[in-house]
Amino acid sequence: MANHKSAEKRNRQSQVRRVRNRINRSKMKTVVKSLNSAIESGSVEEAKSALTVAVPMIAKTASKGTIHKKNASRKISRLTRKVNAMEANT
Repeated sequence: MANHKSAEKRNRQSQVRRVRNRINRSKMKTVVKSLNSAIESGSVEEAKSALTVAVPMIAKTASKGTIHKKNASRKISRLTRKVNAMEANT
């Protein structure tokens, strides 16, 4: 437990940031799941539209510092390759 005024403030800030990070990460994971379900369904148009929603959300999560920027880049790259592979197969 924090005993100093500055430590108490740091604790409050950490709690607020933790909640904000959880919200951002949860939103990102939701759009990624919807993209993955679109890929599994085999609908190219649905997957493309889900990708256009997912990419900015992942980038935004990285810009907020919730995930590392290289982690975001890797996620975007992998999802884009999956959608492009779907398009090439049809």
